[in-house]
Amino acid sequence: MGILIDLDDTSAWKHEVFRDYQAPIVRREGLLAGYDMYPMKYQRRDFQAQQARLPAGADRKLRKKFSGYETTNARDDGLGQRVTYKGPWKNAQLCLVPATSFIEPCYETGKNVWMEIGLVDEPMFAVQGLWREWPGEHGPEYLFTQITVNADDHALMKRMHKPQDEKRSLVIVPRDEWDDWLDCKDPEFARSFLRLRPAELMKAWPKVSGAISANGDNLQLAF
Repeated sequence: MGILIDLDDTSAWKHEVFRDYQAPIVRREGLLAGYDMYPMKYQRRDFQAQQARLPAGADRKLRKKFSGYETTNARDDGLGQRVTYKGPWKNAQLCLVPATSFIEPCYETGKNVWMEIGLVDEPMFAVQGLWREWPGEHGPEYLFTQITVNADDHALMKRMHKPQDEKRSLVIVPRDEWDDWLDCKDPEFARSFLRLRPAELMKAWPKVSGAISANGDNLQLAF
């Protein structure tokens, strides 16, 4: 369930956040929301319901094992098309996701080194997000995803992920644009905000030992 929060009360969420964790987002108020636009528990529930509706003599090929899909990140080129995101995007359900860093894999040494990404002169920042309301088991739940854009030509972010992979990045919103982003009601105009921060304003450093998501693709935020 979405819970109004005081963003200074860091006891309300974990320091490191992975998929399906609760994390703070900002609309015009601080709100605790689920980190995934289509949580795994509901993907599994809907899959099982679909399988249960199959007739007893149905072709075995129709009976599948559950395999969910990741909705913690929303590609900018799919915002208006993908069913999970197009409604919230059309309705300009924009939010900010505060963080002190986000985590990316780097393979420059030939093996994966987890790197924290942050800003040079700001200990906390906010990235672009999209939120939705979901009919949860105990009333409405609020969920969010983060928007990503291509980073093939970004001096810092192009170093992340495997050499053959497309480079993508979360979008850090400049502080003087926070209000403009939250107030934007036109999804086409909102695209003008989908731009990366200059590499010279950002920094990367090896993550100290600790928990890491096995999936690894922008699935962790630190607060």
